[in-house]
Amino acid sequence: MAQTQHIPVEAGRVYRTGHLRRWGANPTRLAARLERSGVLRRLTHGLYYAPRRSKFGEVPPSAEALLDAFLQGTAYVLTGPSRWNALGLGSTALFRYPLVYNMKRSGRLNIGGRTFDFRQIAFPAAPPAEWFVVDLLRHTREAGVSEAMLGENLAHALSEGRFDGDKLVLMAARFGRRQEQDTVQNALRRALAVSK
Repeated sequence: MAQTQHIPVEAGRVYRTGHLRRWGANPTRLAARLERSGVLRRLTHGLYYAPRRSKFGEVPPSAEALLDAFLQGTAYVLTGPSRWNALGLGSTALFRYPLVYNMKRSGRLNIGGRTFDFRQIAFPAAPPAEWFVVDLLRHTREAGVSEAMLGENLAHALSEGRFDGDKLVLMAARFGRRQEQDTVQNALRRALAVSK
């Protein structure tokens, strides 16, 4: 029988019941014991969180920690307003639920008290900023910026060297629709005209 004080849980990490199998033959019973002793907190069926504390109290698990455990190592990318607004292209979007692109599931799901909007959409293994630009172009209506304004702002950003034009064309070709590809090409033309 595993002693709860000798199990090296990592503060801030989310565990599936199956993760505990290495410390005991019955991971469900072990999870219950760790929960009773305060080592873990139950988030939802089969998911537990090792509490992390700050000077303000217990810190909830990050979205990434929840998604890592829930998707069990399957690749995903967390996108939406927080990423789009950070690009500095005029987006002021606010979404109720973060977007999670993955290849496993679609739909709105509640994981550990937080809701995520899962979508099966292709994405690169390590998305560069230019991919997030294409993603923003795909969601102009939801992002709170007109396509024309976004195109202007993108041309300005390209002329300042804030994005790699070649990488942007590649990301648009691989992951964008014709509309996003056209917006990228137009922004590049305007950026080149400004730099001459």
